[in-house]
Amino acid sequence: MLIRRSLSVLILVSACGKSPPAVAPTPSPPAAGAEPAARPTDRPAPRPPGVKQYDAATLFKNVSVFAAGFSHDGTKVLVSMDSSGVYNVYAIPTAGGAPERLTSSTESQFAVGYFPADDRLLYTQDTGGNELSHLYVLEGKQVKDLTPGDKVKASFVGFSRDGAWLWVSTNERDPKAFDLYRYAAKGYQRELVFTNKDAWSIGDVSRDGRWLALGKTRTNADSDIYLVDLKKPRAAPKLVTPHQGNVQNVAFDFTPDGKALWYSTDGQGEFTQAWSYDLASGKAHAEIAASWDVAFVAFSEHGRYRVSGTNEDAKIVLHVLDTATGKDVVLPALPSADATGTFISRDEARMGFRLTSDRTPGDLWVVDVAGGAPRQLTHALNPAIDPDDLVASQVVRYASFDGLQIPAILYRPKDASQAHKVPAIVLVHGGPGGQSRRGYSVMVQHLVNHGYAVLAVNNRGSSGYGKKFFHLDDRRHGDVDLKDVVAARPYLASLDWIDGGHVAIMGGSYGGYMVGAALAFAPDVFDAGIDIFGVMNWVRTLESIPPWWASFRESLYAEMGDPATDKARLQAISPLFHADQIKKPLLVVQGKNDPRVLKIESDEIVAAVKKHGVPVDYLVFDDEGHGFQKQKNTIAAQEAYLSFLDAHLRGR
Repeated sequence: MLIRRSLSVLILVSACGKSPPAVAPTPSPPAAGAEPAARPTDRPAPRPPGVKQYDAATLFKNVSVFAAGFSHDGTKVLVSMDSSGVYNVYAIPTAGGAPERLTSSTESQFAVGYFPADDRLLYTQDTGGNELSHLYVLEGKQVKDLTPGDKVKASFVGFSRDGAWLWVSTNERDPKAFDLYRYAAKGYQRELVFTNKDAWSIGDVSRDGRWLALGKTRTNADSDIYLVDLKKPRAAPKLVTPHQGNVQNVAFDFTPDGKALWYSTDGQGEFTQAWSYDLASGKAHAEIAASWDVAFVAFSEHGRYRVSGTNEDAKIVLHVLDTATGKDVVLPALPSADATGTFISRDEARMGFRLTSDRTPGDLWVVDVAGGAPRQLTHALNPAIDPDDLVASQVVRYASFDGLQIPAILYRPKDASQAHKVPAIVLVHGGPGGQSRRGYSVMVQHLVNHGYAVLAVNNRGSSGYGKKFFHLDDRRHGDVDLKDVVAARPYLASLDWIDGGHVAIMGGSYGGYMVGAALAFAPDVFDAGIDIFGVMNWVRTLESIPPWWASFRESLYAEMGDPATDKARLQAISPLFHADQIKKPLLVVQGKNDPRVLKIESDEIVAAVKKHGVPVDYLVFDDEGHGFQKQKNTIAAQEAYLSFLDAHLRGR
């Protein structure tokens, strides 16, 4: 069993201490666009000898591995790995041993899972990052596309309890709506079981095949869950989360016995809780509450184990409950590593999990529930890298323009000191509504290894810190969120090991927008910017969002604005219309096939900034979309980031 549904976060353009450590005193930040304090004109001092550096190719030769679950007999684990430079599907013996490569493609392929009773498997693949993923069956050496079509996007939903059926959603009938089909596990004949005329979001299907959970989004603060009785196809969907005011409700998982639906709700306070809805009585019950968001809940095949995660100060903390005893399962503890991504065999005799830390990428481990030492199945870190050369992160907070404390994750180079101050990068996550989290980031480690401090900010509007914090930037983008990012600069300058005179801003997706906004609307605050497929024209982006996002359109408009009625404001916050104010060097990186932030966004900002004589570098990957999956491209992008920063922060 793999967790079937993780926390749903609306990301427009898409990564355990409970108490934050004390931080340095924070000077009052300038308002957006204000001239910062005078800076030294000299470049940062040369790096002292003795610090081992790794080039991008070495650091990116790690193996990224993600488990899709055990085989039917528990002897193998199905995984996605990029050992070849592109994600393909592999099987790893549970007892340990070399992975067996099962697919060979130049396009990224991601494992979904084995069939319940044999070694057939499912995987997904799109083309060049266009996000039109199809669902494939691999049976021996034979491959079958279950969801053919040039413009079809499909997703696996689940298997029936007896393994005779699988459910798949596709938008082949209507690009804006996903219908639900039931496929026979033998022969793959299918039938339409739910026609999605109102563009609901498809949730989980109960293992007995009777119930379908649907999501209906009204705004980014209000959503509901409905139930469809698939045995009564003509009956209207039933609302199961009636409420007053704004409440977010998102389905998690049906219990294996088909008696209840578990879901997330923020109707009881600042943070999301896990509740259950009894299908027979129609009554809802509180199940899991914490002082942080409950991010996900899922069950093992027969319900013996319940897996949940809480998002605790930018880190997912895993909880595994033995429902038979009512006690928590204690996963093996390894130094400086955290267990995530738990998966459980169908007979519930074996448990797998992913161990990761700030300094080590995720490795897969398995353990027999009855006892015995855990077994490490993968060794993801390039053996040429000493993890002691990499750095751990620190959760910090700094004051913004209005005194609001902004959480952030700080990475300090090993050689940074008062005698050897280092330049810094303010890193902004994607979204709107994303979150920078602790854990291994090869992009960050490479930059820190080359002498750059990185502060990954979670400006207001980020998820994970309560619903009030999340909604503080609604329809105020380019204003209060930008001021939070601007306030990061004086905070960094207050640290005695930071060279406050040389600070860049960097981000992808919504974070790329923040780069453009900072350079255009606060043009004297940062010394350079790296925009990775960022929104530069909100009017165009909101008008051209992919059709398969129809169920989230109103939520997105509630947060950003409706281009039909808010065009003037959206133009006012779009960097493209203010490119004449940009005067600091800019690097833009883009995937040609990006369906979320179209390539024209980057083309136009590059042309507009160049027109005014500002240095601009532009890198386009012809075989990528929104996010780079091919190792050769991630290496090329990383080399471009470092070269650009060295040129414009260090003057090399």
